Amino acid sequence: MLLIRPVLDLVKSLPVLAGALLFGHGEPWQWIGLVFTAIAVFTGVSHVLTSRYRITEAQVEWHTGLLLRKQRAIPRDRIRTVDVTSEPKHRLFSLAAARIGTGRHSHGKGPGKDELVLDAVTVAEAQRLRTLLLHRKAEAVSEEATAPPEQLIAAVDKRWLRYAPFTLSGLAVVGAAVGTVYHFAHELHFDPIQFSLVQAVVGHFAETPAWLSVVLAAVGLLVLVSLLSAGGYVLSFWNFRLTREPAGTLHVRRGLITTRSVSIEEDRLRGAEIREPLPLRLAGGARCVAIAAGLREGKSADKGGSLLLPPAPLTRAHEVVAEVLREDPVATPLVRHPRRALYRRLSRAVLSVLLLAAALYGLAWLGALPDWPWQVALVLVPFAALVGWDRYRGLGHALAGRYLVTRSGSLDRGTAAVRCDGLTGIVVERSYFQRRAGLVTLIAPVAAGKGKYQVLDVGESDGLALADRAVPGLLTPFLTGDRDRG
Repeated sequence: MLLIRPVLDLVKSLPVLAGALLFGHGEPWQWIGLVFTAIAVFTGVSHVLTSRYRITEAQVEWHTGLLLRKQRAIPRDRIRTVDVTSEPKHRLFSLAAARIGTGRHSHGKGPGKDELVLDAVTVAEAQRLRTLLLHRKAEAVSEEATAPPEQLIAAVDKRWLRYAPFTLSGLAVVGAAVGTVYHFAHELHFDPIQFSLVQAVVGHFAETPAWLSVVLAAVGLLVLVSLLSAGGYVLSFWNFRLTREPAGTLHVRRGLITTRSVSIEEDRLRGAEIREPLPLRLAGGARCVAIAAGLREGKSADKGGSLLLPPAPLTRAHEVVAEVLREDPVATPLVRHPRRALYRRLSRAVLSVLLLAAALYGLAWLGALPDWPWQVALVLVPFAALVGWDRYRGLGHALAGRYLVTRSGSLDRGTAAVRCDGLTGIVVERSYFQRRAGLVTLIAPVAAGKGKYQVLDVGESDGLALADRAVPGLLTPFLTGDRDRG
């Protein structure tokens, strides 16, 4: 790290250093930039030289700092995750970063108050820490040598690469790249039309019929997005392996250049969820994530460490759920919701587009916009109705043994199976329009995954019966009180 950290600090300080060297011209503030860079490098080196950690019977302690000392400790009985990551800078020297956390959400970019990052330790030490901190039961550690080897549940298949273009991750990369280039070009007052290559491309499209230009641009964008998505899939999910270790732990390894290793104790497993974004669903694919206590749930379950299966065939996702939970409650036939839920979804989808069209029409009437935006919005009304119908078609619920199963969504459909004994209660919500339609929404809070899972727009009597069966006796005082008043 004494070789790596100074280089990384220099790269971070490169804008300041370049500005000081190129535009300083002997001015006093030029030395300020150089001093700032030197301080950044010195701080990074001192951080590496002074970092120490210690594991006691009660807690994990970490000390660092030369002039400004930092100390942090996490009780061992609160540790929920040990996330081992090896970026290229680590793999160059056979190192890894061990992220030790309690599973609480951290809203900042850096580690939270309940998280320690040991950057960097040897790969062998990272694996030893993972075993030591997660497998706390003495009998599990003592019997590990005589236990059967780990069981392979799932491994990546090269044929799954065909699902990469349907994840739309390449579209996000293209959008971010275009936005970044446009921002810098605008800040530097740079006009890309000055390039002869760009002028040739623009001239070619100007001489081509409009419909053909649109088709060529769409095909080109589709090819670019597909290539970027495939590259992202390879980098993120290549060498993916999901195994069950002898001590009752699910272990996920993945990554080509940056490798990641995450352990999920089965004692903290509260269920599983199959997610089917619309493009992936149309291709017959799905992702599988774990609903487990202690795993950070970020914008993406991949980032949160709960991924059990990358984009793969839907049948394979069900097989993984069955292996992980030792049954497949997600495959249980679901109960359809009443027609009144269909009317709510159709009205909400269509009215939102009509309100948008009315707002655009008002702006056009005032002369702030041309007429075509509100006309395009009206064209979207049938598509909005189709989305509303698909959202209704995706609604469903069931009680499969000890699991509450709920499904919802259209553009990002998810089917979640949550253990009833892991629920912390049941919340029954009814808006004004739901009361008029005789519908309720059940919210199942759980200390895992998203934190709550909803059964949307179910009939009032069916919803109360489902809640009473999921958590027996919880609603009895309320139901009895209503019955007595009646």
